[in-house]
Amino acid sequence: MNYKIVADSSSNLFAIEGVDYGYVPLKIICGDKEYYDVPQQDVFEMLQELKEANLPSTTSCPNAFEWKEAFGEAEGVFAITITSNLSGSCAAANQAKLDYEEEHPGRRVSVLDTLSVGPEARLIIEKLRELIAQGLPFDEVDAQIRTYMQHTHLLFSLESLENLARNGRVNPAVAKVVGVLGIRIVGKASDVGTLQQLHKCRGQKRAIATVLQEMKEHGYCGGKVRIDHALNLGAAVELKELIVKEFPDAAVEIGTCTALCSFYAERGGMLVGYEG
Repeated sequence: MNYKIVADSSSNLFAIEGVDYGYVPLKIICGDKEYYDVPQQDVFEMLQELKEANLPSTTSCPNAFEWKEAFGEAEGVFAITITSNLSGSCAAANQAKLDYEEEHPGRRVSVLDTLSVGPEARLIIEKLRELIAQGLPFDEVDAQIRTYMQHTHLLFSLESLENLARNGRVNPAVAKVVGVLGIRIVGKASDVGTLQQLHKCRGQKRAIATVLQEMKEHGYCGGKVRIDHALNLGAAVELKELIVKEFPDAAVEIGTCTALCSFYAERGGMLVGYEG
C-alpha cells in the first residue's frame, strides 16, 4: 500500500522529506482581500496590511473537494487537521474521506483531529513518516499514531490576543490587558482542543521560563520539541537554549508560523509542540 500524508496549513509545514506529503491551505479574509496560507505568502506584509486596514477579519478552511484532490492516488491517506474546536477543516476532511473511499473501494483514509495547531501537528506528521518507513500495515500505523497523539502537547506564549478576540476565540476583556505593560499570555491547547489561558506573565523572559515550567509539569523530560514563532526568532532561540541547558539531549527545532498561525499568534507569538 502506498501512503500519503496530507495536512491543512495550520501545521506550518508545506513540505517534508522522506514521505509523500501534501497540504491544503486555509485563508484569512479581510474586507475584499484574501490571504492564502501558502509558501508565497509574505507573513510580515500580511500582518502589516491587516493592522493598517483595521477591519474585521475572518478565516476560512479548505473544503471537502480540496481535501479529496490533495489525497491524489494514494491507497492509504492520513489527513492531519487543525483542532475541530477552532475550524471546520476536520469536518471537511471527514467528508472528503467518505467521498474518496466510496469512489475508490479498497483505499483507506484516516482523519486525525490534532485538537491542536502548529508544531504539535508537525510532531504527529514526523511520527507518521517514521511509522510509514517501517512498512507497517495501515491499521497498525493508525493505531500507533493515535497512541502517540496522547503524549504530545501544545503551549503558546502570545503578546496580543486581538485577532483571537475578534474571532470569538477568547474573551475580549482578557484580550485588552495583554500587551499592556508587557503582559504576555501563556496557555495551552486543552484536551478538547480549545485554547486555555494558564498564566499572565510580565515580560518575555518570564513568559519563556513559564513555558518551560509548564512543559515539565506536563511530563516533558527531554523528548522532541518543535517551536514555531511569529516574527520573534529571539524568543524561540532563548527558549531552545533554556531547554537544552536543562535537557542536553533534547531534540529541539525552530520553525516559523505561516499565515494562519501568524494571524492568530500575531507578531511576537510563539507556539511550542512537545512530547510529554
